[in-house]
Amino acid sequence: MPNELHERNRASWNAATERHLTHRRDLPARLRTGAPILFAEELELLGDLAGRRLAHLQCNDGADTLALARLGARATGVDISDVAIAAARAHSVASGIAASFERADVLDWSAAATARGVSFDVVFASYGALPWIADLDAWMRAAAAVLAPGGRLVVVEFHPQLYVFEEGWRIERSYFGAPGGNVWQEGVEDYVGYTGGGAGEAAAAARGWVNPHPCVEFQWTIGEVIGGALAAGLALERFAEHPHCNGWQPFPDMRGDEQRRFHPPAGREQPLMFSLAARKPG
Repeated sequence: MPNELHERNRASWNAATERHLTHRRDLPARLRTGAPILFAEELELLGDLAGRRLAHLQCNDGADTLALARLGARATGVDISDVAIAAARAHSVASGIAASFERADVLDWSAAATARGVSFDVVFASYGALPWIADLDAWMRAAAAVLAPGGRLVVVEFHPQLYVFEEGWRIERSYFGAPGGNVWQEGVEDYVGYTGGGAGEAAAAARGWVNPHPCVEFQWTIGEVIGGALAAGLALERFAEHPHCNGWQPFPDMRGDEQRRFHPPAGREQPLMFSLAARKPG
């Protein structure tokens, strides 16, 4: 059954993805030439992917899914956005990298995949996936359900601490989130357009772009993330916090580096991402 809040976000993501794609026309060429797409944190946790069955939950436009397939994974990407999945399929054709893509709410997809007896060696999610899920425990159960015995869940995600701030590093909301999530009338942002753009006109235009569809975002604490994985029957193998944002510049005063990481100003150091690996008992 469709989740009402997820469906609201689907409309916002469709509009945002259309906007994001205008900044990413070079993606198929980057995939073909082996340009860096993935980051060190996920590559270290994922390890050797050759021949591994991998499900990438909330895969967006398929860039990371195809980069994982380029490393040898038998990859399936799942996303709720119609626009994102259409783009992912087009990127697969244009890059010459094979992967499967399915348009679905990940909770519905997991139930259907489990009913068909489909399973994966790795379930992966990263960078802004969990805040769009209305029920984190259900998401963890869905991930665990499609893992084969001995399979691993790998999550690299922005830290919930980051979401308490607004520009200027002002604390504006609770770390523990709001019942029913936070409703943003401006919808999903054009974060692709403003990341790395500094204070230029293009970055300012991207920050000023308003999505015609509102969205609902959910704040999950580190305790809820780890607790959800354990409650789903997974055994925690690794957990780490990281003092930078990979590929996203949430605030203009963050500085980028040659590894496509963005760091807070001096004196604002804090956990901005976390990474987790958990295994389904064999």
